[in-house]
Amino acid sequence: MNNRFSEELFLTNKTGSMLYHKYAENMPIIDYHCHLQPVEIAENKEFEDLGEMWLKGDHYKWRAMRTLGIHESFITGDASYHDKFLAFAAVLPELIGNPLYIWCALELKRYFDIDVPVNGENAEDIYRQTKRIIQEKHITRRWCLEHSNVELLSTTEDPVDDLRYHKQLQKENFGVKVITAFRPDKAMFAEDGGFDAYMKQLETVSGRSIQSFPDMLTALEQRLQYFKQITGTTVSDDGIPFLNWCDYTAEEIDEIFQKARKNERLTENERDKYRTAFLFEMGKMYYRNGFVMQLHIGTYLDANTKGVELAGKSCGFDCIDDSTVVSSVGELLNRLTLAGQLPRTILYPLDGTKIEAWAVLAAGFSADASGKAVRGKVQLGAPWWFNDQQYGIARQFAACANLYPVSVSVGMLTDSRSFISYPRHELYRRVLCNYFGELIERGEYFSSEEELGKVIQNICYYNVRNFFEFDQL
Repeated sequence: MNNRFSEELFLTNKTGSMLYHKYAENMPIIDYHCHLQPVEIAENKEFEDLGEMWLKGDHYKWRAMRTLGIHESFITGDASYHDKFLAFAAVLPELIGNPLYIWCALELKRYFDIDVPVNGENAEDIYRQTKRIIQEKHITRRWCLEHSNVELLSTTEDPVDDLRYHKQLQKENFGVKVITAFRPDKAMFAEDGGFDAYMKQLETVSGRSIQSFPDMLTALEQRLQYFKQITGTTVSDDGIPFLNWCDYTAEEIDEIFQKARKNERLTENERDKYRTAFLFEMGKMYYRNGFVMQLHIGTYLDANTKGVELAGKSCGFDCIDDSTVVSSVGELLNRLTLAGQLPRTILYPLDGTKIEAWAVLAAGFSADASGKAVRGKVQLGAPWWFNDQQYGIARQFAACANLYPVSVSVGMLTDSRSFISYPRHELYRRVLCNYFGELIERGEYFSSEEELGKVIQNICYYNVRNFFEFDQL
């Protein structure tokens, strides 16, 4: 057996290897959707150790550690990062076939030039070696971004955020452009008990009285424009755990809004109508302000309520749901098209088993109301969350390239809270080039290498730059 990391990882054919090393390997990274904290980028602290780098906020690892029987004190509990690292390292060899094994190997190689596998026996030595390297190289948050060849990243903030750290970063001469995505989920989930309190926050930051649904939309648009003014962003993000398109009247929506302001329980029908109206109005808002609408579809949040009670939200207890049907999202896109206000859109279905249906839906909305076609206007997004590994990425290429041209794709994102997760872009690029290499060696593609090289570099970099209009920043 080979006991060291191989630079031919996932490159199982000669053509794919050539394509990756020649056209994809050194392309800059644009991470257009992540959950890095702007305060951490602004403060730029040096990492304590590899335990912090690997295990702080990483719900992927937390989920795996629980599954392998590790006590919560070594996951989200009060154990030291040293002890958490040792606990994780001891089970890492058991993660064969799991992306965590490959991600960790890539991160050790790219940030520490370590190419041996971690296990319980060498964990203490690797801990000390990496801690020494962190101190010698002063590995900070920004060091990781620059070392990863990141050109631009977009964090994710709520409309009520004052963007203080983004303002600070805009003033500094930091080599990585940091923008934000506008995420109005709390305004959409009117059924949640804290809706009225959130409206009061929105009133405060917008300086507007919010007495109706249109008032709320006006306040949100003011904040959207504020986000664009501060960072130049064109990125929005809406999470849709569930959407059932339901026709409504303006009067009905305002009645539902008033009921939610009183924190009264909404019926299922009221929830559906409000969410439908909200997404339709936000789509129009994104269109007139030049934003891309990202729709993250099909999350089953907080499945293990006892786990959430013990460890908190976003700690590894979320799952995949298939209750949002394609036709509901399709009707949203249809109504926006009929209104002549369909924004550039990216669809991220979490249920990878139905990815073909979403690919066909995306391909059906390239033309606007006048019939003018827009290249890749509605995108099938990168394999997301539980799908962002070799199998999920390869499955999406194999299943969808014949339904939605992969050549217009805006490529990979991290969706991560970790500053060393950028090898996920490398993994995506390796799988992409290997897939193309397989097609070529089977005789299914015989255009020129130069033409294919452009396709690869577009997917890795230029498509996303143009789609979000980042070239204007």
